[in-house]
Amino acid sequence: MKTIETVLNVTPNGQNTVELPPDIPAGEYQVVIVFNEKLKSEQLAAKNKVQNLKFSAYPVGLVSDNFRFRREDL
Repeated sequence: MKTIETVLNVTPNGQNTVELPPDIPAGEYQVVIVFNEKLKSEQLAAKNKVQNLKFSAYPVGLVSDNFRFRREDL
């Protein structure tokens, strides 16, 4: 089984076309079509939205608290 995520173009008369990767051989296949009801502009906006990542600091115990680094050593 292979999963392909692509855009399906549907014409006003209900016909559709889809472009498949070249490694799919010609033949008959059983397929499942899932329609995402979100508007395309909403999807693009969500994809382009940048999320700020928050990383928390915590001690890992690899260096003694008494050990100090000089600015040049960092």
